[in-house]
Amino acid sequence: MSTTPPPAVTINGKTYHTDEWFNVPPGVLAATTRKLHLQKDHPISITRQILESVFPPPTYRYHNTFDPVVTTHENFDSLGFPPDHPGRARSDTYYLNATTLLRTHTSAHESALFRAAASPGYLISADVYRRDDIDRSHYPVFHQMEGARVWDRRLVPGGDLAAAVLADLALLPTHAVPVEDPNPPSHPDRNPLQSEHHTAAEAAAIAAHLKRSLELMVVEVFTRAQAAARAADPAFVDEPLRVRWVEAYFPFTSPSWEMEVYYDGGWLEVLGCGVSRQGILVDAGQPESVGWAFGIGLDRIAMLLFQVPDIRLFWSRDARFTSQFEGVEGDLGRLRRFVPFSRYPPCYKDVSFWLGKEGEVHGNDVMEVIRGVAGDVVEDVVLTDEFTHPKTGRRSRCYRVNYRSLERTLTNDETNELHTRVRDALVERLRVEIR
Repeated sequence: MSTTPPPAVTINGKTYHTDEWFNVPPGVLAATTRKLHLQKDHPISITRQILESVFPPPTYRYHNTFDPVVTTHENFDSLGFPPDHPGRARSDTYYLNATTLLRTHTSAHESALFRAAASPGYLISADVYRRDDIDRSHYPVFHQMEGARVWDRRLVPGGDLAAAVLADLALLPTHAVPVEDPNPPSHPDRNPLQSEHHTAAEAAAIAAHLKRSLELMVVEVFTRAQAAARAADPAFVDEPLRVRWVEAYFPFTSPSWEMEVYYDGGWLEVLGCGVSRQGILVDAGQPESVGWAFGIGLDRIAMLLFQVPDIRLFWSRDARFTSQFEGVEGDLGRLRRFVPFSRYPPCYKDVSFWLGKEGEVHGNDVMEVIRGVAGDVVEDVVLTDEFTHPKTGRRSRCYRVNYRSLERTLTNDETNELHTRVRDALVERLRVEIR
């Protein structure tokens, strides 16, 4: 995009010099101070505390105040992301300069915590930043929880790591929710064991401890969700909870899995996890430690728990939203479902343009320009058409922008004025030609 970066920006009291990599819009910079996961009586904060309750101290320490600015090494290299990974692109990630960015995941702090070895386990909750689509479930800032648990071989009596992990597994509570887990703990092709570092028995024990821990977490969440649904609607009837494990791939774990929960008539993907790659622990100065890690999106869980239909609501300062959850933090057993205070009408506007001579325009750049002009008044943006002229080879796109305020009805004049500014900004920033 064609922009001139400021010479420096200040985030949470620290100043960072920028360069040609800088691509952080003012609205995203402003969000770095909000810290919704720490805001009293906010659904994101309440959700964080519910999840933390399943991982008690002293085994687990909670880290909720890490700064959002990290290095490219922390965010990518320390976790084994290859140099050509798409997540490194400026189209996906917010950069302050070539070596400094707004973290895209809480895993950016994993290596530092492994190195500190202050406790066997930890939980990190934080705001994370990604350039993405615009719709009711995506926002450029959202919240994650990262969790990990390690065992040090040097501290295991008799050196039998698998037995030590299974002994800790036996100390965990049990649950009665049916679990589908048809695949073996590892598979040489689909989900490989780190055989140079772990025996099959060790990896299986770590996986069993991981899965039980996370099953207990989602049972806690979804049991609360069902109770809140029944409180709001005594006629509410849902099928019994079910959990299933699906093989997956992540750069920083192997074997790896995704967990899905059957809730309200369908399977929901809830989190990703796996046995930590030993290289991460080795690089963190803990070659004798082995363990597991997981990551979960707090916004998605909060939307489910509180039945919040639009992720933009979490960022609203409107008392009609924030007052609904006052006092809940002091009584986590008494969740309140969100009660819509109004549903204002949408207004759809199309914008079509030819791509300029500079060539390809990334969809996230289009989203960024539209959000930069219209902010949270945009509910969603959908690519409705792509066309290549058969003679000239010129390419065009058409996007449909849905303008809808969360707080009031927009007038036609307001929407038209906003859309004109959007069109002008697309021309100026992306060098496109409006059709």
